Amino acid sequence: MEIKIETQQDIQLRKDIEKRDDTEAVRIKRYLHMSDLSRKEGNPIYEIVKRVQEVPALSGLDVIEIPEIVPVDITFDLFDFPADHVARSTSDTYYVDNTHILRTHNTVSWYYYFHNEEIIERAKRKEHLGALCFGKVYRKDEIDRRHMNVFHQIDGWKLIPNEEGVMPLDELKRVLSEIVETVFGKETEYRFLDDNFPYTDPSTQIEVKVHGEWVEILGAGMVKPSVLKKMGIEGYNGWAFGFGLERLAMLSMELPDIRLLWSNDERVTKQLVLGQKFEEVSKYPPVIRDISFVVPKDTFQPNNYFDLVRDVVGEGVIEEMALIDEYENDDKFGVGNKSFAYRIIYRSLDKTFTDEEVNELHKKLEQETEKTYKGIIR
Repeated sequence: MEIKIETQQDIQLRKDIEKRDDTEAVRIKRYLHMSDLSRKEGNPIYEIVKRVQEVPALSGLDVIEIPEIVPVDITFDLFDFPADHVARSTSDTYYVDNTHILRTHNTVSWYYYFHNEEIIERAKRKEHLGALCFGKVYRKDEIDRRHMNVFHQIDGWKLIPNEEGVMPLDELKRVLSEIVETVFGKETEYRFLDDNFPYTDPSTQIEVKVHGEWVEILGAGMVKPSVLKKMGIEGYNGWAFGFGLERLAMLSMELPDIRLLWSNDERVTKQLVLGQKFEEVSKYPPVIRDISFVVPKDTFQPNNYFDLVRDVVGEGVIEEMALIDEYENDDKFGVGNKSFAYRIIYRSLDKTFTDEEVNELHKKLEQETEKTYKGIIR
């Protein structure tokens, strides 16, 4: 069964954000308008989702599509996130208002699923329950070739009534093995390691061996009864998993830059095939600039600064941005101030930047840094 959740409140929240023109609203609107690659046929993110849906162990699970703007309490409180968890902070999460955020994980779909009227009736009849949910999620993040603040996840879970027995962790590992072998191939070398997540216990993760190195690709575990109880579900037990899709796609194609997944350049898109090594198209040269500034340290958050950089220079313009120095000196900078220095690699996927173009962008960034953070460019 396919379930699409869209309430009047969801529609109104989207309308409200569209009417706003403050910096954060403009930023959020830009991210919401980006394509959902998990539903864009021909994209490798779409292909991974398709392969996961074909895993025999997941046969019969429902598919649920949920709002991209979700309540804070549903996102964190219902899933046993501690009150001081970093994910709750405005430096990690995009707040639409005081009580709503851009979804940070698709596990929030559990709430919508278990409050669906048809699912409630199925639970009363003690039927098996479970679903897959996939799509964009949003987390403030650094800028480099492996990370974006907008990315894609897929979550899956399955529950059975307690009277049918307790599903063992080994059953979950069998399901996860099928997923890995379906997506990467049966010859893939992988292993399970213990892990810890707020809403599962015990928990595990899978690492696959890529070019001689172990790389984590997904997390999973047995769902906590306390979390299910908060959702209104009792007398059930089962497993859940979730993972980011970009990492799997990049590993499969040896993709050097996450931005390539969003490219519309035909030279790029025709190469975006799972299992096929990506060959560099015409590589545009990098242009490197450093920015150094002194700011009040209690108002400066690195993840927020990365967002400002995206706003000023544009999406996809910077290949990497790295902190190269930070220090305090009360005599030199004043009490409460701190110096930060970043090295920025400007490189477009579509064109060669001239020094003049980069200088103009970089100057604008310096001006906005001074304006936004009351900073002093050094």
